[in-house]
Amino acid sequence: MTDTTRFSASLTSVPVPRDCSRDSCTSPLILSFPISKSICLLTKSLSFHFHGKTPVFGGGKIRAQDSWGHEGGTVQELDDSPVSIELEPICSESQFDRVIAEAHQLEEPVIIVWMANWCRKCIYLKPKLEKLAADYHPRLRFYSVNVNSVPHKLVSRAGVTKMPTIQLWKDGKKQAELIGGHKAYLVVNEVREMIENDCAL
Repeated sequence: MTDTTRFSASLTSVPVPRDCSRDSCTSPLILSFPISKSICLLTKSLSFHFHGKTPVFGGGKIRAQDSWGHEGGTVQELDDSPVSIELEPICSESQFDRVIAEAHQLEEPVIIVWMANWCRKCIYLKPKLEKLAADYHPRLRFYSVNVNSVPHKLVSRAGVTKMPTIQLWKDGKKQAELIGGHKAYLVVNEVREMIENDCAL
């Protein structure tokens, strides 16, 4: 007797023995990927059985057991890095000053994304920048400022005239900026280049 859970789209179901080579794998979920060996993920009370590269779930460590290795299979920890990190909002001028001062003290750059609720390009760009923020976590922090929620004096002080504007601040000063007026993936590439150029200095 085998248990199979079927998935749509390009994924196919594959029957696997109920014991999954381990007593704890009582009801595995099966996904078929175009990679040779299958591995059984053992996570507390839940077990998942996949073919090929396994995804990262949540914040905790996930341990992967090669089910073809049986007793001799190797166990390794998978990367638990976040896939996306929400941009931390800045809601006042005093908070902005504190963020810049702390970054200056730590000798670290920060990314400030100036946005507006009415800006459609900002809405499209935000989740992609949050994925980029995960790539640089924890050595680089990303913040967002809603220009409609802070004093206009702060917006003028930062020299922001268009949305979205992405700035890199370091040593208490604005070091670089770009206007995200074109396709989101191109803006993300430019932000990454801006960060890497600063790191190369």
